[in-house]
Amino acid sequence: MTYHHKIQTMPWLVLFLYLLTYPLQGFCARPMVTDDARVIDPKSCQLESWVKLNAHSDEYWALPGCNVGENFELTYGGAITSDHGESNTTDVVMQAKTLMRPLTTNGYGIGIVVGHAQHPNRDHDASMIGDAYAYVPVSVSMLDDAFILHTNVGMLHDKAEEKNKLTWGIGSETRINRSLQFIAEVYGDNQSRAFHQLGLRYWLVQDRIQIDTTYGNRFSNDSEERWLSFGIRLLSQSILP
Repeated sequence: MTYHHKIQTMPWLVLFLYLLTYPLQGFCARPMVTDDARVIDPKSCQLESWVKLNAHSDEYWALPGCNVGENFELTYGGAITSDHGESNTTDVVMQAKTLMRPLTTNGYGIGIVVGHAQHPNRDHDASMIGDAYAYVPVSVSMLDDAFILHTNVGMLHDKAEEKNKLTWGIGSETRINRSLQFIAEVYGDNQSRAFHQLGLRYWLVQDRIQIDTTYGNRFSNDSEERWLSFGIRLLSQSILP
């Protein structure tokens, strides 16, 4: 299937998710891999969903999450990957996030994130904990939130390779107008070439429904690791008891 045909399916996905969760409101930061020092509103929930079109496979992601108190965000979800006409669950992610200092306008924020990622196709032993990770996101707001810089530093235990890796990320959000942002980032670990990604995100319904698109690749001469992504983010009001 060509990129053109894949892109044509996106409006139906957007419409389905819109009808599933409307009405919504809130704030979040997909499609960046580099995390921010923010959590969603207390006792509210969100759904991050996107399609990642790789050179030889497609990934369909859904990551629901909720702030179960005032400052404790839990996320659980995963990906189904379609490769050569076969679809399999390839990633299952569970993550917890809290803030030590919330991000403020023209200020900075600090958080901490821990989680693990299971890879059913790779980790045949169901008792395997998968790849455990932890990192510290730091965000700095400038120019009344017109420009926000994010940095991540952390550790990943790669279960398959039985190695510990230092992970890092540097990203930015630049406000173009009230509804549109430009995002750019580089990220990776200390044992392989880094990745880069840039794109746009747009509020379809201000503070309620956001769509995004990005292009990314690894810093190398191999274009086989390039990708396009198309996503949607939806956020609820405070709905938890």
